[in-house]
Amino acid sequence: MKYLMGIDNGGTFSKAAVFDEEGRQIAVASVPTVTLTPKAGYTERDMDELWEKNALAIRTAIEKSGIDPGEIAGVSFSGHGKGLYLVGYDGKPSYPGIVSTDARAWEEVERWNSNGTREKVFQKSFQNILACQPVSLLAWLKKHEPEVLKRTQYIFMVKDYIRYKLTGEAYAEYSDSTGGNLVNLTTKNYDRELLALFGIEECFDKLPPLRYSSEICGRVTREASGQCGIPEGTPAAAGMFDVNACGIATGLSDERQMCMIAGTWSINEFIRKEPVLDGSVALNSLFCIPGYFLVEESSPTSAGNMEWFIRNLMSGEKEECRRQGKSVYSLTNEWVESIQPEDSNLIFLPFLNGSNEDPLAKGTFIGLTGYHTKKHMLRAVYEGVVFSHKTHVDRLLRNREKPESIRLSGGAANSDVWVQIFADVLQIPVDVVEDKEIGAWGAAMAAGIAAGIYPDYPSAIARTVKITKTVYPDPSRRETYEKKYEVYRKVIGSLAGVWGCFEN
Repeated sequence: MKYLMGIDNGGTFSKAAVFDEEGRQIAVASVPTVTLTPKAGYTERDMDELWEKNALAIRTAIEKSGIDPGEIAGVSFSGHGKGLYLVGYDGKPSYPGIVSTDARAWEEVERWNSNGTREKVFQKSFQNILACQPVSLLAWLKKHEPEVLKRTQYIFMVKDYIRYKLTGEAYAEYSDSTGGNLVNLTTKNYDRELLALFGIEECFDKLPPLRYSSEICGRVTREASGQCGIPEGTPAAAGMFDVNACGIATGLSDERQMCMIAGTWSINEFIRKEPVLDGSVALNSLFCIPGYFLVEESSPTSAGNMEWFIRNLMSGEKEECRRQGKSVYSLTNEWVESIQPEDSNLIFLPFLNGSNEDPLAKGTFIGLTGYHTKKHMLRAVYEGVVFSHKTHVDRLLRNREKPESIRLSGGAANSDVWVQIFADVLQIPVDVVEDKEIGAWGAAMAAGIAAGIYPDYPSAIARTVKITKTVYPDPSRRETYEKKYEVYRKVIGSLAGVWGCFEN
């Protein structure tokens, strides 16, 4: 029996997981990553510390698995898309890593949206411009800290940086780079003219060679082996944007399917042979299965909002759960389930980490009175997250038929009550995939293909992906949620133009 390792760096954790050839999760280690917020709108990481956390997660996963490390056939990577991880000519980070929730470059995006640049960019990259994309952040650095770019040799996404630390070789990968406005989707190559539109043409030679997700991009070095425990010489596949990893790990392999990921980000996606070119969706990028485009609607508006609620408003309850040996998530589910949707009229806008409506929008409760408790507020958080997903899903459905079901993964998929809200709001059945670290598993699939264990992704899916349950919508709740969603949209519309008042 051979084993595969997937390494996943998301918005809040660095994870490493060991799987067998049948996709069974043998062991997983998850290490929190420290997010630095030196100013409002900034979210950064110490890149040296990030590598140390990854090495720790890898060592711990191998130790927990009890396997002979020599039986690891390959390793690959998944990571949050967008953001920016820069390495200098000395091989060391040339700036703190920038996470995908960073909003510092919003003024660059507003300028491009107003001066015609967006339309010119779309002709090449088939996507809108986001403040957290590498192009926006590079333009911001050029304007505010130009010396950073001068000392930078490589422009990486987070997973590419971790792969570089393991192998010493610099590569980029198509699914990540095409989701970051860095690639001409017609030629499928970097494009000097595209970078020139953003005013960052000098960055062209800092972009590493592009590879597909299951291509081998080096092998584990002796130094990295000593730090993390993966044997020297183990092949490392390119890996993929975590949106792809979660999609492929839930079985997204043909045009009939749709999937949602409810983690830090609200990810909503399907694949097709051609991109959507009418501007009705935010992002087209290359999928990890060659020949397919990923059509994506996303924003940092999902389950991360609940983590904020627990951290800031449930510290006492969390400590009590710890003393009782009970999960705080069991308590949150009990609270939400204790209140029927028609019995709470609170609206929550899940914009604590960013928005899919306005770059300046903030997290907001509307309708609070002395009657309401934290239970009502938490119910509104659950619903607000689903409403944000619905906004994205509705946009996607303008370009395709309604699916028979939608596959859901991410933290919200572990909550039966939350999954039911998804089904009831969307009025579409929701498939829940076997519980495992799916970002890491999607990456491990790439490692399995690189190692020759699977011939391709569809074969890997057929062998390893399992649906554990399907949750069906309750038709009696359709009207209740339609009315609530209408209010949610009205609140957003009413606050347009107000958000700037909250800026420093």
